[in-house]
Amino acid sequence: MYKIHCLNNISSKGLSLLPDNYHMVDDIKDVDAILVRSAKMHETKLDPSVLAVARAGVGVNNIPLDTFADQGIVVFNTPGANANAVKELTIAGMIMASRHVGDALSWISKNKADADIQKSIESAKKQFAGTEIFGKTIGIIGLGAIGLKLARSCAALGMDVLGYDRNLDVIKGEILPESMKIAKSNDEIYASSDYISLHLPLNDHTKHIINKDVMKKMKDGVVLLNFARDQLVCDQDLEEALNDRKISAYVTDFPNFKTANMDHVIAIPHLGASTAEAEENCAMMAALQVKNYLEVGIIKNSVNYPDIHLEEKTSLSRLSVLYKSDESIRESVVSEIIGQTPTAVHAYQAYRNGYGVIVLDIDSQIDSKVLSSLKENKHVQKVRLL
Repeated sequence: MYKIHCLNNISSKGLSLLPDNYHMVDDIKDVDAILVRSAKMHETKLDPSVLAVARAGVGVNNIPLDTFADQGIVVFNTPGANANAVKELTIAGMIMASRHVGDALSWISKNKADADIQKSIESAKKQFAGTEIFGKTIGIIGLGAIGLKLARSCAALGMDVLGYDRNLDVIKGEILPESMKIAKSNDEIYASSDYISLHLPLNDHTKHIINKDVMKKMKDGVVLLNFARDQLVCDQDLEEALNDRKISAYVTDFPNFKTANMDHVIAIPHLGASTAEAEENCAMMAALQVKNYLEVGIIKNSVNYPDIHLEEKTSLSRLSVLYKSDESIRESVVSEIIGQTPTAVHAYQAYRNGYGVIVLDIDSQIDSKVLSSLKENKHVQKVRLL
């Protein structure tokens, strides 16, 4: 029996994918895995029993990844599961900015008591005259699941698409729209785009990636779309650019106190992944990732351990070992760990950013002394017999 605790409400469609031997429990103590959406876990103390945390969504800023990695807890997210929902809202935001929809709706609300509103509209609507997106250029920074979907949809809407990603491996094998070009750098996007859409994770490299120096490189009157994370943009520099009309509109799904009170900002209350379909997709992916890891040892879409793809278990025993090691001594650490175990029929390994996974299929029972010896190894974070 596996015990699962949900820190947030998780779609029942996702939970229904777990077999009868999975029990949803209210107490976080002594559970095998945790499903979470937005709950902050940085102060959460987890029992040694916890093997996995699955975030039903993409952003993992609410989870202490390194702390959990050092405890041998694999953290998963669900890239792509909410991509269509975010893409659609990004397009809606772009059109709202182009056609001044928010201001126009506000005018209607303020004047709805006017008995002659139909006549008033004819003179008032001139202030809301906008522009069409057809034939304009959108620059997409970040070509993951959301960025690529947005690129295809914008191309279908008649836009010229310019895309950039630091890691172009993400688009290998992808069929790109004919009207899409891959930029050589972000600077090319800044100089050429009428709309710029950010689809990046927040980290030390991307924090305030949009700042005063970058804004100077943009076309006058550009529309900036941020459906990723608020701290990608420097708020102080943004306010100056909006006041100077260098940026004609800032559309964000991550408003904070400062941006929510700025002029020329369309602030959306974090609705990007809030559709019923997106929540179901995220929950389903998270549930299956946890199931595959707990039962088989497969790691897919982990954000703190390397992914490891395993064949179906055919041996008597499967041993999974999570370890931490510098690259310089990794080979000796792996040899040390494997040397403590019986000869394996199949051996699988993966390593990334200081953390590694070893899975051994062994045609014999594994003695408890072997397990104890592995757990005492200073490099080992977690040992499991599946």
